[in-house]
Amino acid sequence: MDASILIPISLFAAIFGIVYLFLSTRNKERLALIEKGADASIFSRNGNSFQKVILLNLALLLMGIGVGVFIALLLATYTSLDKGAVYPAMIFLMAGASLLLGFYMTKSIDK
Repeated sequence: MDASILIPISLFAAIFGIVYLFLSTRNKERLALIEKGADASIFSRNGNSFQKVILLNLALLLMGIGVGVFIALLLATYTSLDKGAVYPAMIFLMAGASLLLGFYMTKSIDK
């Protein structure tokens, strides 16, 4: 068997295994809580708040990556810094900063 076919198969198997374990464990936990007499309303989440947090963090991450590319372009053009190091450094720095900003913004959403 060719080694190049093993990579997609193993990736699919790993993703399937993670999802299966997550769903089966969640189901077992819920069944155990129901057997103990817990109210079923604890399983319904407020999806609206969760969606806001995901969208906010995704939007800030993408904007941070865009700003990082722009700053890296400016640094590469107007300085003698190595382009191979400037682009990843600025992208990761600005993406991390935007996720940190998103963390503090989601704290205000939860209040």
